[in-house]
Amino acid sequence: MKWFSTIILMVSTGCSSFTYDFPKQNSMAKGIKGLVVNSHKKETNSIDIQLEHETSKGIHHPTRVQFLDSLKLTGSVAAMTAVFGAAPNASFAAGGSPKTGANDGNLPDLPPPAVKAYLQYRVALQISADYYMYELQGMVGKVDDWGDVNQLFAVNQGRSGGQPSRVERDYINPMRILALSMPPDIADELRDAQFKFERAAQALSKATAGVRRDLPVELSPKDILKAKKGWDDGRLALNEFFTVLNKSTGLNDLKPIPPGPLGDGQIVAYGRSQKRYFNLMKKTKLCQNRGGPILSQAWGGLMITGYIQDSCGIPDLEEYFFQ
Repeated sequence: MKWFSTIILMVSTGCSSFTYDFPKQNSMAKGIKGLVVNSHKKETNSIDIQLEHETSKGIHHPTRVQFLDSLKLTGSVAAMTAVFGAAPNASFAAGGSPKTGANDGNLPDLPPPAVKAYLQYRVALQISADYYMYELQGMVGKVDDWGDVNQLFAVNQGRSGGQPSRVERDYINPMRILALSMPPDIADELRDAQFKFERAAQALSKATAGVRRDLPVELSPKDILKAKKGWDDGRLALNEFFTVLNKSTGLNDLKPIPPGPLGDGQIVAYGRSQKRYFNLMKKTKLCQNRGGPILSQAWGGLMITGYIQDSCGIPDLEEYFFQ
């Protein structure tokens, strides 16, 4: 039997090391240069992993900590996208939609920081818009889910200090960064839309505060209308932000959210696949539960002899974006 590649796994729990040979048909061996696992029991009892991928542009070193930091607490794929960006691909998506880059539209005329910020955050913002429509809209309409809505606005306290809420991280921070990078006239319009979104988010948070599934309270129809209005005002503000970005870049990359209620008509008007969105969320959550893409591939390869299933399988984010 011919062997395609050898991966050396060194575990420093003593002086032990071993070699694991992957057969030729094993897809994990492709593109992997080395895998090193270091165990530091005396300091943190954590495992640091580095996986070197061979690419046409050199060696890339993503780390488990970086990936999991972007997914922890909320499993936010939007945050992950902002950290790593979407991988560059062909000029056309799988469905034939043209992809845009730094040389398209008005991007060559914008300041370099604006172009960089736009290309970095457009995918993350669109994924956040998908969440706003396909998940948050339904949660706001169900009083039993208001406890989950409240968690979106919660600041997560940790040893290293407070972490921003999901709304802050996935919506407001990208908006703020994009506005600061743009020329003054465009920045003013973006900030106006950002402030409108913040006010809408505060109204939604206030309307749903203190309501949980296990702690029923008396709600009037007016309270439910306030929550729905907060969501819709946020939708309009997000759409305004997207419209200003599309106009300033000369592109039509970002898709606004049509008015509700959620149903076939709204989904068709939105023009983005609900099925693909939930598949992306499912794969991201599965990947998070298995320790990120690096661990899932490594342990899967060692545990399943002769066969490796891609435990993460997160779809290509560029293709997902250009639907």
